[in-house]
Amino acid sequence: MTVFFVGAGPGAADLITVRGLRVLESSPVCLYAGSLVPPELLDSCPAGARLVDTANLTLDEIVAELAGAHRAGLDVARLHSGDPSVFSAMAEQMRRLDALGVPYEVVPGVPAFAAAAASLGRELTVPGVGQTVILTRTSARATPMPEGEDLATLSASRATMVLHLAVQRIDAVVAELLPAYGAGCPVAVVARAGRADELILRGTLADIADRVHEAGVRRTAVIVVGRVLSASEFPDSHLYSAARERACGS
Repeated sequence: MTVFFVGAGPGAADLITVRGLRVLESSPVCLYAGSLVPPELLDSCPAGARLVDTANLTLDEIVAELAGAHRAGLDVARLHSGDPSVFSAMAEQMRRLDALGVPYEVVPGVPAFAAAAASLGRELTVPGVGQTVILTRTSARATPMPEGEDLATLSASRATMVLHLAVQRIDAVVAELLPAYGAGCPVAVVARAGRADELILRGTLADIADRVHEAGVRRTAVIVVGRVLSASEFPDSHLYSAARERACGS
């Protein structure tokens, strides 16, 4: 028996990986966050599978479900939105499973920031413009940020920044980023990336907060900040350069 932590993708049912879908189709138990995972995915579960919505469960209750499946010898598909390596609360579950001796595997998924970049039609690492991407969030009602990971500190590099779980604090986010990035820095907010009801807001640090408030975006969104969003004049990548030495074919 194995617990499979499966990245369900950013919210569109067809953005789960082939491997993730196969796990879902073969697991007699599925735990999922009902508020984040597309319900259409559950149609892929085996007939008669035990389906558990974890949206209102505590960590202890979730682990109890996983341990119970282990005792019964049943594989579990534990669906997480996006990719479970980022802001998924997977680490605390794995720590509990390690203590219980319950085996698990991780199946990666399409992260929200990748889906947002795709919707924007932008590469987040543009030659000569930005080669670093910072994935972060704000504290608000969530776990406090570690020392040195506040936005004012992180923004000093002026790297491309993607903020999760932060759109409700858009005014505070803008205030913290303005000194380093400047009012004219491009910003995009992508809500429900990849879904049929996707919403994209584009602007700058000077006006993005007003756009977010006008649109009523309060959740399920990522904020992308950086010059890569408007870059048009930049050198071609060395990867495909004619000057790059290439191995001769045999």
